[in-house]
Amino acid sequence: MTGISGAVAARAQQVADAFARMTGVAVDARVLLTGRAALLGMCPQGCISAGGATHLFPSRKGTWCALTLSRPDDVAAVPALVQADTVDADPWPVVETWAAATEAHAITERARLLGLPAAVLGETVPAAPRITRMWPRGTGRPLTGLLVADLSSMWAGPLCGQLLRQAGATVVKVESHARPDGTRNGPQVFFDWMNHGKLSYVADFGEPSALGALLDVADVVIESSRPTALVRRGLGPDVVASREGRVWVRITGHGTTGEHADWVAFGDDAAVSGGLVKNHHGTPSFAGDAIADPLTGLHAAHAVAESLTRGGGDLIEFAMSAVAATYADLATTGADIATVEPASAPAGPALGADNGAVTRLIAGSRPC
Repeated sequence: MTGISGAVAARAQQVADAFARMTGVAVDARVLLTGRAALLGMCPQGCISAGGATHLFPSRKGTWCALTLSRPDDVAAVPALVQADTVDADPWPVVETWAAATEAHAITERARLLGLPAAVLGETVPAAPRITRMWPRGTGRPLTGLLVADLSSMWAGPLCGQLLRQAGATVVKVESHARPDGTRNGPQVFFDWMNHGKLSYVADFGEPSALGALLDVADVVIESSRPTALVRRGLGPDVVASREGRVWVRITGHGTTGEHADWVAFGDDAAVSGGLVKNHHGTPSFAGDAIADPLTGLHAAHAVAESLTRGGGDLIEFAMSAVAATYADLATTGADIATVEPASAPAGPALGADNGAVTRLIAGSRPC
């Protein structure tokens, strides 16, 4: 089973229906929440996430924590985490033994110091996205024909971009040769689902002039890097050229202020942070597959459409853990839903396949 309760799916469908009323795009929330699991034939296994990279385990006083080891650097950091010279090829036994003798706050503090995605169960409270007026409002408008610069990667941001594309926007997927979207290296079927129909544009983030030109003319921007990543390159929302009615969506794991801004997160550990888990006689288990990702992507797309109806001009900041927290109380309400496989998607764009077309698009969008 998916581990996703009917109540969680029903609330997500309410957001999807609101998006449909504004855009005319029908969205099945069950597909968004379970589609990757259906495509890849996987499901959560109790305290092990569907993808296998995130584990739930108890700390010394019984408080549950989550840790994600999905990248080679994550695994390489485990000896430093547990203060051992080396660990076995399977790092989880030593991690869980160490955690059982360590306070929960010390587990996450040390993990985050090492740049590891970690969470204490239920540490994040529900919160609406933070909305800041950045540019002059325009008149209300639909997404049809708008230019979207999608700088995000993996799942939440690309899903937002895909929904906006289905609503009629021209979506430019921005990557670099040095750091392409990580899902290009995974199952092609998932990359295609998230990114088909987008234009692929390769930019050198070390030489920001070309990317800056795109952002200057974009009606919508989607980013999912740490808050300072674009700012230190002179590409933040307060630096790019003013554009009436622009909407800028910033997706992070835990927010953009204080120490939270530096905390790394993936969909499974972000869900744990928000308390969105199943519970069986006091033992938590994963609810769905990286569920904070598709929930955040859906909410972000809805927020963009809603802002545009008001005339835009907004910077909208989502924390995946806070989105998950808004669903936590529903995690055990109703029977679990079944997986629903997405319709077959055309191939996503090859890396940099549309650089020429995007360059012409930028030139044609500049004011005379």
